[in-house]
Amino acid sequence: MKLNIASLPGDGIGREVVPAAKEVLDTLAEIHGGLTFEFTDFPWSCEYYLENGTMMPEDGLDTLSQFDAIFLGAVGNKKLVPDHISLWGLLIKIRREFEQVINIRPAKIFSGLKSPLVNPKDFDLIVVRENSEGEYSSIGGRIYQGEDQIAIQNAVFSRKATERAMRFAFELAKKRKKHVTSATKSNGIFHSMPFWDEVFEFVAKDYPEVNSNSQHIDALAAFFVTHPERFDVIVASNLFGDVLTDIGAAIMGSIGIAPSANINVNGKYPSMFEPVHGSAPDIIGKGTANPLGQIWTAKMLLDHFGEEELGSVLLDVMESLLKDGYVTPDIGGKCTTKEVTQEMMTRLKAK
Repeated sequence: MKLNIASLPGDGIGREVVPAAKEVLDTLAEIHGGLTFEFTDFPWSCEYYLENGTMMPEDGLDTLSQFDAIFLGAVGNKKLVPDHISLWGLLIKIRREFEQVINIRPAKIFSGLKSPLVNPKDFDLIVVRENSEGEYSSIGGRIYQGEDQIAIQNAVFSRKATERAMRFAFELAKKRKKHVTSATKSNGIFHSMPFWDEVFEFVAKDYPEVNSNSQHIDALAAFFVTHPERFDVIVASNLFGDVLTDIGAAIMGSIGIAPSANINVNGKYPSMFEPVHGSAPDIIGKGTANPLGQIWTAKMLLDHFGEEELGSVLLDVMESLLKDGYVTPDIGGKCTTKEVTQEMMTRLKAK
């Protein structure tokens, strides 16, 4: 299988970790055969905006639509371009226009990566986040001025999108530990969350082999840091999923290794794979950016195309690096980006 991948390193350390992950993917393909990658790089970024007045050209989406997937590094440099311009002009534009309606982000304990939790046990969870509407709708506005000014932000929950996210979560749970937790707040949010609960109960009836329960988001956030081992798949709205996945990255020990995938479920457009970390302007050019978030993201890309076995190989080698101390300064090591990447490829070749 040949995969044509649009490579968008973007801003900051994205330009350092994306090339590193591409090297790792090419090495994996070379060793195990049957799979090749054809990467096409695009320079769309904040610097591109300063030169062109836009984060991507007018035909950018048409161009990206021709690829099998999008491999993104990082977007944003608020010293150059305000975040609302850079994100809505590139990252969120791609998510919305390409109907990437599901976002998935895993979190698990790794040997060699110190969790801030006293007793993290052996947690391995994944959050399925509704990625198209909810609290992050653009409906609303401001009226009046001064002390009378009012800001209105409307949350939008459609039956179609809510049920779609929940069914995705249940299907995923069937392949894992067969448990889905719904993040809700129906005791405080009067309309949308009771609706969310009703749809969850309706969908759960179609999956009798999967255990399910609902947790209010405040309690759920607390359980993430006290008993994360209880969870398997969590399905959440756009805002709740966003918050929970950052907690998930934190309890692992570093947001620098956390991956994510923005999934188009109808096959009309490519899905997009990106690490959770930002552009990290404070370490640009130092050669110490952690490539493991981008590499784990590459594992999610492999899984998406049915290459779960190769994805598992990649994750196993990544864990062996962490266990043996081949890590960058952000997680207590002394290795450079290049050294971690080179050791990753060496171990893949030895598999």
